[in-house]
Amino acid sequence: MTTGGPAQPTANAWSAFRPIAPGDVRITGGLWATRADRNRKAAIPTGLQQLREFKNLLNLEIAAGRTTGEPVGPIFADSDVYKWLEGAAWEYGRQPDEGLLDDILGIVGLLADAQEPDGYLNSVVPVRDGGRYVNLPHHHELYCYGHLIQAAVALNRAAGRPELLDIAIKVADHLAETFGPDLRHDVDGHPVIEMALVELFRETGERRYLDLAQYFVDARGTGLIAGYGLAPAYFSDRVRVREQTTVEGHAVRAVYLAAGATDVAVETHDQELLDALEVQFASMANEKEYLTGGLGSRWEGEAFGDPYELPPDRAYAETCAAIGGLQWAWRLLLATGKPDYADQIERMLYNGVLPGVSLSGDRYFYVNPLQLRDNALADTERSPANGRLGWFGCACCPPNVMRTFASLEGYVASSDGDGVQIHQYVPGAISTGDLGLRVDTQYPWRGTVTITVESAPQVGQAISVRIPAWAQGATLAGQPVEPGTYAKINRIWQPDDQLVLELPLAPRLTVADPRVDAVRGCVAVERGPLVYALEREDQPDGAAPDDLALDPSEPLTEEESALLEGIVVVRAKGAVIDRDAVSPGYSRHPGPTLSRGSTELIAIPYHLWANRGPQPMRVWIPSV
Repeated sequence: MTTGGPAQPTANAWSAFRPIAPGDVRITGGLWATRADRNRKAAIPTGLQQLREFKNLLNLEIAAGRTTGEPVGPIFADSDVYKWLEGAAWEYGRQPDEGLLDDILGIVGLLADAQEPDGYLNSVVPVRDGGRYVNLPHHHELYCYGHLIQAAVALNRAAGRPELLDIAIKVADHLAETFGPDLRHDVDGHPVIEMALVELFRETGERRYLDLAQYFVDARGTGLIAGYGLAPAYFSDRVRVREQTTVEGHAVRAVYLAAGATDVAVETHDQELLDALEVQFASMANEKEYLTGGLGSRWEGEAFGDPYELPPDRAYAETCAAIGGLQWAWRLLLATGKPDYADQIERMLYNGVLPGVSLSGDRYFYVNPLQLRDNALADTERSPANGRLGWFGCACCPPNVMRTFASLEGYVASSDGDGVQIHQYVPGAISTGDLGLRVDTQYPWRGTVTITVESAPQVGQAISVRIPAWAQGATLAGQPVEPGTYAKINRIWQPDDQLVLELPLAPRLTVADPRVDAVRGCVAVERGPLVYALEREDQPDGAAPDDLALDPSEPLTEEESALLEGIVVVRAKGAVIDRDAVSPGYSRHPGPTLSRGSTELIAIPYHLWANRGPQPMRVWIPSV
């Protein structure tokens, strides 16, 4: 039985909600059960194969003295092994499989042989740099440790196996003896060690791991990266974390740091830090986040842009960034109990993370733009014009998806002193204390969620359900409920009692803040939690989405479809530009009158685009 999820605050931590362990939440059907099954059967086995083919495991064999040679691949190649291990560990906890455990423990044994006596462990850096910690801003030793520690905690919680935890403790002890205010004063260029050290403290009770995480958070913004002659913003090192008012620089680094800082804040009761992190998240969500929950608008530096700099066709929106944003939102949700963060998790899951993996479960997008133009050139490996790929030279995203899907049950529900909170709607079972619930739903395709009490104590218990901010007209037990809140019913429950939540899923049009210049005059289609997109294959006569416009005065309609394994498509009225009637290039204002013919626009869920091959697509559609 899994004893905890990826983030498990201590009893002393500030926590409005307590996470329910993945073993006490089961997803038994629907979209997410299908994706978890494919993650298990397709992604994790092929991921291990890719780690062999791309020589990540060979590097560790060389470091362990089992073979000879020079390490290959990126300087942070070890980290992909650790993320795979974490995903495999959570998956073992979901459904034990001795073959999978053998694969896990085989790698753990390799790591034990590769670890140096003082705890240092890296298969690439010492060979290429000629020593340890020579180039912390770029060479990611602590980043690799962070993912190793997270994998170790996962294996201990999901399988009760301490072998990797022993290795992680040796790593953490080595770090505690190397870094700190009275030791080496330095930070890694890529955060994640902060989250990991806090979680290791939670797992072991060793206070110095929390102290070291706090040190790494507080050392940011004190000139350490600049001391290497580097511009600090990219590394989230320009401003102290507690003084920041927004996110900046490399998107994944920024949100990983913020998630770790949130862990530090709740464990050390640091209200100033927690308040600052809430301000930063709000700034990100309001000014720097795509409609899809995607984060990072610049290919250069894989970075956040300026406020409202959100071009759809040049969106970077790395899959890892959405995963990091989800991790941060979950920690803020646990800390504060505010439903906004659960809404953000839903948006990021369905529209920021899920597009990053194919329906087959074993092909991936690194970047997730909101538009792919007609005749787009696949000029780099990461270009979405390639379609999803099986792996990447820098393969951070595939195993990150694996570990997220394998631990997804840990993000569904939580508890507090009054009862249970349901944040995400999936068919399954939830158990906390003596309260057992069954959830039946076809969400996100249909909006009815039926919660059946299967067991209950003979004392009052609250069942709280999230009412998404978009859910105007929602009802619970036949009574209207306020969007953007938790609707709570507290009473003594009996087995077979039911609560029925009705979430209206009628398609709707969304407009962006007018300061988002790139999509001014455009609309997007949403239905429930899903962002929709136009893909060329679905349009009448194969019209390119670049040539389409939507008429917002006409109603949207929907219908169930067998496309893409069963979805709801949305239809809209609009127009198509007659390309033959348009002269190329610029012209004097007001420009020529565009020749448009009436047409029907057909939209599919954005997360499913390119599953029929890469093709022109767009989320933001000019209005007629």
